[in-house]
Formats: sequence, structure tokens, C-alpha cells
Amino acid sequence: MTQRRKGEDREQEERPGIGRFGTRLLELSENVVYAGIAAFLVGTALVCLALAGKTAWGLTSDFTEQPVLDLLDILLLVFIVVELLFAVRTTVEKRELLAEPFLLVGIIASIKEIVVLSVESAKEVGNGAEFTDRIVEIAVLGVLVLLLGGTSFLLRRKEREPDEGDSDQPPPERRPR
Repeated sequence: MTQRRKGEDREQEERPGIGRFGTRLLELSENVVYAGIAAFLVGTALVCLALAGKTAWGLTSDFTEQPVLDLLDILLLVFIVVELLFAVRTTVEKRELLAEPFLLVGIIASIKEIVVLSVESAKEVGNGAEFTDRIVEIAVLGVLVLLLGGTSFLLRRKEREPDEGDSDQPPPERRPR
């Protein structure tokens, strides 16, 4: 990768002045946009934490399950926002878009909805169609979690494998047993 970066630097130096200037301007613009996204995500996380604190304070006077469910919902939302912030930071650091942080956000968001729906569906027991709809939605989200988890697993497995064609040596021949 170091060789490629040196080659890229040489390639940028050989471009006419407007190409090099345009590339640097786009890089700067990209960094400004990413910084703006990060600032909004941090602000959102802080607002959600304040809302979680307010909801937690409400637990002192209301001992029903609704404030607990609201608090859990808000905290899982904070977790999702922080994971998105991590994805933005990783994208800026590595200068490439990585799928894994976004897969993780999808898994967390799906689990968040499963938790909320499972508590709400308990209230719908005996309401035929409403209860069935909630259970189907939970099942679909469960399958989505499994698919996203499988995708993440395959992605990690692929990253551990050596790249094809990177070595100058031919692949070892298989011998019949």
C-alpha cells in the first residue's frame, strides 16, 4: 500500500496545476462535510443523553414499564449515533468507505426495534391481527439481524484472507490424495 501511495503522489505531481488544485479543493470540501456530519452526530448524541437523563429522572415518580422502555429506546439510539460517528471517523482516517460499521449500525437498530416491539406486543396479546403483525415484524427484524450478522462475518473472513494476485509466486498445486 505504501508503494501505491508513493505512486499516487507522483501521479498528482504530474497532473496540470488545475487538476492538483481541484483534487486538493475536493479533499478539503470532503473534510468539511465529514466534520459537519460528525458535529451533528455529536450534537444528536448529547441531546439524546440529556433526554435519557430526563427520562431516567421520571423513573423516580413513575414505576410503570413505559419510562423504562423509553429510556432503553433512547440509550440504544445514542449507541447507534455513536456507532455512526465511529463510521464517519473511520471513513475520514482511512479515506475509504468501510461497510462493517454500517452493518453494525443496522444490527443495533434492528435489535432496538425488536426490543421495543416485543414489549409493545405483550400489550397486544389477545388482539389477533395487531399481535400477529407485531410478531411478524419481530420475525422479519430477526432474519435481518441474522443476514447482517452473516454479512459482517463473511466480510471479516474476506479481510483476513490474503489478496489474490498480490504475490509473485504461483499458487501451490494441489496433490491428489
